[in-house]
Amino acid sequence: MIVQRLASARGIAGLALIALVMVATLLALGAWQLQRRVAKQALIAALTERLAAAPMPLPPPSDWADLSPARDEFRRVTFTARFTDAPDAMIYSAGSAIRADVTAPGTFSLLPVQLRDGSELVVNAGFLANPAIDRAVQDRAVQRLRGAGAVQMVGYLRFPERSTLLIAAPDPAKRLWFARDLAAIAAALGWDSAAPFYIDLEAPQLASGAPKPGPLTVRLRDQHLQYAITWFGLAAAVSLAFAAWLYGQLRDRRSIKRRSVSL
Repeated sequence: MIVQRLASARGIAGLALIALVMVATLLALGAWQLQRRVAKQALIAALTERLAAAPMPLPPPSDWADLSPARDEFRRVTFTARFTDAPDAMIYSAGSAIRADVTAPGTFSLLPVQLRDGSELVVNAGFLANPAIDRAVQDRAVQRLRGAGAVQMVGYLRFPERSTLLIAAPDPAKRLWFARDLAAIAAALGWDSAAPFYIDLEAPQLASGAPKPGPLTVRLRDQHLQYAITWFGLAAAVSLAFAAWLYGQLRDRRSIKRRSVSL
């Protein structure tokens, strides 16, 4: 009898420990989602403010190294520049999370521009409906940009992406990339831009409409509260299930003890 009681006690203690670890983990995940919700709401508020602000003059090259994604990404800027003769890059996209008008496959057009002081930076000149990723289609569209001369440009400060194993490998022969990996593209195409950022152009727009720049919008999804409720609900379910099981175990032990005493 004593051996059975010890084994039962050890079983209860073991399951209690497992339940405790599960509940603690689920509560931690719920708290993490609430923290992410606060951060996501702050990000949405900051981006909304930056995208709605009037464009400011592009910072001079001497200040470019001090720009950071956390503080400066999506700020609207204006500057005068001309498109250079350097080769452009196609960036494939199946759609855009920040361009409401880009809902089908195509390519964005990245290429260098030269400022009045002679320094260069890279701009995303806009979207081109090019689902077949046809280099000839891209070349014709980009050639129209180069004939415009120096123009006033308005756009958004953006910072490069990094290529990863989950992103398709580039095709340098077609000058096609699947990530805006500025360093890799510049090295492959011989760009002279020293800017650590690029500009998503909002204007000007060619009469042909291609490539098409456009305004950016905040379309970030905030579902962290639902995720937090899910984790907290699972924690409550595990707690209730363990409580019900423990109640049954203790009730059975009392029942066995009463029968033993009556015998």
